[in-house]
Order: sequence, then C-alpha cells, then structure tokens
Amino acid sequence: MSLKARITEDMKSAMKAKETARLGAIRLILAAIKQREVDERIELDDAAVVAVIEKMLKQRKDSIAQYEAAKRQDLADAEKAEVAVLMAYMPQALSAAEVEAIVAQAVADSGAQAPADMGKVMALVKPRIAGRADMAEVSKLVKAKLA
Repeated sequence: MSLKARITEDMKSAMKAKETARLGAIRLILAAIKQREVDERIELDDAAVVAVIEKMLKQRKDSIAQYEAAKRQDLADAEKAEVAVLMAYMPQALSAAEVEAIVAQAVADSGAQAPADMGKVMALVKPRIAGRADMAEVSKLVKAKLA
C-alpha cells in the first residue's frame, strides 16, 4: 500500500472514530499532497509524499517556537498534536552512527576536501537520508567533516 493510500485509509478510520484533531491533521496532509499534484500535474510517489510531510513538519516546528516565544501555549500544543500525527507517516529515523557513516561515505565518494565542496557531498547524502534525519544536523556534520 502506498503512503498516500495509507493516509487516506487513516482519514477514514479517524472519521469513524470521531477523532477530530487527528482528522484535521490528516486532511491537511492530503490537501498539501493534492495541491502539489495539481500544481505540478503529476502523481506523487512515496518519496515525494515524504518530502511534502517533511516540509509540513518544518513549518510546524517553526510555528511551535514562535508560539512558545509569544507565550501562546494553547496554540503551541495544537501544533505539537499535528506534529505527532505527521511523524507517524515519516520513515524510520536513522541513528547518529548511521548518518555519520553515510556522510563519511559521501565525502569519500565525492572526493571533497574543503568546505567549498559541501554541495557535492550534500547532493550525494540527501537522496539516501531524505526524511530519515534532520537535514540541518546532517549539514552541520558535513561542515565539521570538511573543516
């Protein structure tokens, strides 16, 4: 079953169980997927769906930080609930050791020597890690390896 089909099935079960908060978050996911499909006139595969969810997670985390800074815990809690639903559709996260091994392999494969070669390394790393690790942390790790 594709990820998009699984999300649709989860929406139906949330409707039947009358889980309004979960249902709202799932509908947001499906709306974002549909929007991207309409904009690009394509059918999204699982990797593209994960990319959409990853973008939504980043937006939610930014919102949580801003709400907490503004002392609006009620809004931050609502965003955290959406993050929990979104995380259910993300692939299994990689451990720090696995990420380090992938970065080290990419540095060796690309022949990168200096921080100026970071783009080459990230181009090799991103497809292998997409959705399974925080890319900001991966970027820091690559910078540290090349420094």
